[in-house]
Amino acid sequence: MSSPSSQPVSPLRQRITKISYPYVARLHGMPKLTLPIITGVLALIGVFAPVAVAVPALILLALVLGWLAFLSWPAVTTGPKFLRVFSILVILLFGVSRIAGA
Repeated sequence: MSSPSSQPVSPLRQRITKISYPYVARLHGMPKLTLPIITGVLALIGVFAPVAVAVPALILLALVLGWLAFLSWPAVTTGPKFLRVFSILVILLFGVSRIAGA
């Protein structure tokens, strides 16, 4: 198996992609707004909930976005890659700031 850039795919990527397939297929079968709604709800919880609830929500949001970024990494160009990494870092830094401000 090779990626669109014709680079060999690592065994780790193959394993994570295989494990992720049922979850991605389930997400794909849901209404199109499901993932944006989940993302928005987690972000709102991260911003407005008490720290004990907000920080886990932000971590979960960063993990979901990181997982999706990992899966899509070979198929995207540099600009979208930067935006994915940047958004995950912003979420994590906001979580740290919530902890520091508590």
